[in-house]
Amino acid sequence: MAIIPDIRRRIPGLTIFALALVFSSSRAQKAITLSEPPAPLLPQRFGEWRRIDTAQPSSVNLLANVSKEALAECGPKRTEAGEYSHDGHRIQVEAIEFGDRTGATSAFTLAEQHGMKLGTTLGASDAIGESPESMGEVLFMQGTSLVVADFGTAVTESDLASLKPLSTGLPKIAGNRGIAPLLPTLMPHEGMVEGSVKYALGPASYAAEGGVFSSSHLGWDHELEAATAQYNDARGRETLTLLMYPTPTIAENYAKSLKPDLKSMESGGVTAVLHREGLLVMVASGAFSPSAASQMMSKIHLKQMTFNQDVQPAFPVVAKQTFSLLTNIAILSGVLMAGAVLLGLFLGVGRATFRVMRGKPAAVEPEFLSLHLSPQSKPAQFQLSHEDKREESR
Repeated sequence: MAIIPDIRRRIPGLTIFALALVFSSSRAQKAITLSEPPAPLLPQRFGEWRRIDTAQPSSVNLLANVSKEALAECGPKRTEAGEYSHDGHRIQVEAIEFGDRTGATSAFTLAEQHGMKLGTTLGASDAIGESPESMGEVLFMQGTSLVVADFGTAVTESDLASLKPLSTGLPKIAGNRGIAPLLPTLMPHEGMVEGSVKYALGPASYAAEGGVFSSSHLGWDHELEAATAQYNDARGRETLTLLMYPTPTIAENYAKSLKPDLKSMESGGVTAVLHREGLLVMVASGAFSPSAASQMMSKIHLKQMTFNQDVQPAFPVVAKQTFSLLTNIAILSGVLMAGAVLLGLFLGVGRATFRVMRGKPAAVEPEFLSLHLSPQSKPAQFQLSHEDKREESR
């Protein structure tokens, strides 16, 4: 009996020791949590180019001339610059990684120059541009990364091909972050000046890209996206502006607010035609004739949306999904049936055990219901007459 009070006295101490042990183990678990740093943007070597140590790599001209405030609106995450050499030749490379493909596209249009030759020389689906007038700079975008390579001399096809290992080694991106913005793809290609498409996500980038409207009252707080492009024809230079708002109501309200700007353009001798369709507000300004401007904007529709994958999945995918669904249904049915059998056995054994514990047999004889239709009285007996008795005795 003396042991019980002793245990009661030790219970608070044991409780405190257990809590301290749990707390120390949780702190130990937090202490050993490791986070792997991201891979460097620029490798030490790609193809035949090897990185060389420089005191302080400077920015390439295309990025050095970009507004820092405008570039910040694109959401840069990290940047890296380096210099590479091969057979006595040197190139200077600068790379910037952004949070998503939308920001990278906006930054690409910020650095892109009018007259750039665009193509897919690197074998990738993303944009690439070679500077005009043999400036020797190549600008390309891969996923969410923007890269500028300065060769210092006229860029040749072999120079572009040598950048392919660099583009394939950039960080890969998947999911929603890798979806390209829709708005720049809606621009008509006929008569467009190469390298003139600009895509803005904020007032600073819109102003840096030479937007025709004052960027302060376009409604950037409503997640506005803006795209502009230059066109050349016999009449001269023209500008097409596309503004996309989150809802048609917001688009209609800001379309009305732009009418004073359109009147000021027209008073200066510039044609300006506005058209709204759903989320889009389209403005054609410059040397357009009103009919030509309306005709161009009538060809722009949001139904031009494209996808990297087929809308309908391929047949093997559908077959695999159907087989997986049927397999899961069969497994679930088997589990439910097994559970029902186990539950029946458990209840039957439990009932039998309970009866045995009460001194009764484990099983009971089946009871039959009966209506008791058998005769309840003796059959009636009739007394024979004398004549009948004589006849029976014969």
